[in-house]
Amino acid sequence: MNRLLQQTPVYVVGIGLHPYQFASDIPYVGLGLRAMREALADAAIAWPEVQSAYVGTSAIGMATGRVMFRHLGSTGLAVTQVESASASGSSAFRQACLEVASGVSDVVVAMGVDKFGDGRMAADKDGLPHLAPTATMPLVTFALMAHEYLRQHGLKPEAMARVAVKNHGNAALNPYAQFRKPRTLEQVMASPKVVGDLTVQQCCPQGDGAAAVIVASEAAIRRLGLDKRRAVRVLASVANSEELEHGESSAVVDMVRKSTAMAYEQAGIGPHDLNLVELHEAFSIEELVYTEAMDLCAPGEGAAWLERGASAIGGQCAVNASGGLLGMGHPVGPTGIGQIAEITRQIRGEAHGRQQPGARLGLAHMIGLGSVAFAHVLAAAH
Repeated sequence: MNRLLQQTPVYVVGIGLHPYQFASDIPYVGLGLRAMREALADAAIAWPEVQSAYVGTSAIGMATGRVMFRHLGSTGLAVTQVESASASGSSAFRQACLEVASGVSDVVVAMGVDKFGDGRMAADKDGLPHLAPTATMPLVTFALMAHEYLRQHGLKPEAMARVAVKNHGNAALNPYAQFRKPRTLEQVMASPKVVGDLTVQQCCPQGDGAAAVIVASEAAIRRLGLDKRRAVRVLASVANSEELEHGESSAVVDMVRKSTAMAYEQAGIGPHDLNLVELHEAFSIEELVYTEAMDLCAPGEGAAWLERGASAIGGQCAVNASGGLLGMGHPVGPTGIGQIAEITRQIRGEAHGRQQPGARLGLAHMIGLGSVAFAHVLAAAH
């Protein structure tokens, strides 16, 4: 188990976002610069203090970061582009944390930025025939997961539709969210069906957005005179990929289970210590399945745990207080960074209107096509 983050503490000291939105004619540079400038202002540091940058993006193209950062000034910082599908931002954050923990740099930015793209995937270019034209579509995979989960536990489609109701309600309180309207269960169920029992409002939107997070060492916090009271410590950073043993959907769940368990061990915590979780629910069924896989509730109890309010803001552990992918949106590259920003804001007590009371410890978890997973545990530094 990697103990680097325990030996050399790493802190989130600045966060910034451009609101997630539907596809627009705003160049990605404008999106990214707003998020970056907001993060610099939040941290109270100047751009030349940033020594290295990791940029998560999936649809923009080569040299995304350098083209964007030159508008802030050509300072000679190291720039690395990262792509891990939906987990691109999470991957960029992990690399930033490990660079600071290793002592290579002491102020590093991780950011995600994306414009709505064509969704081309490497799985469609592997030279192998597929069983069906939809074989590589995540929507189909999760519709089948939903069908099996509802059948196995004797549940009606409303059980997973309640995920969308909760998360759209949370997003309505988030000024950075793509969707800002609460939805009733009746509205979610009445929205057009997409595949199986998944309706439109149970499937995440894609669009444009940007998010930036600045991480720093203790030495940098002292050197720059930053406010340690607003710093949030990174206790764990974990990455893994699927092991195809029992079929695709069960392999994804197993990957989530293992990556989360590894993060708990690295951070020295248990699931019931968490006050917050931001997780990948591109489709409503995922939140039910993953809260069980993360041991937040017992196997088969995800729907009941949700229905009794345990995952609501003010409940046992607020899940997707930001609105999640369903409500806040999923511009892909920024999504994982946006999770880190939300947990940081909550731990600071600055999530006005959607604050989880007593938030001290949070988990950010993302998966990406392939499939890969990234888990990060953040905690109050004081």
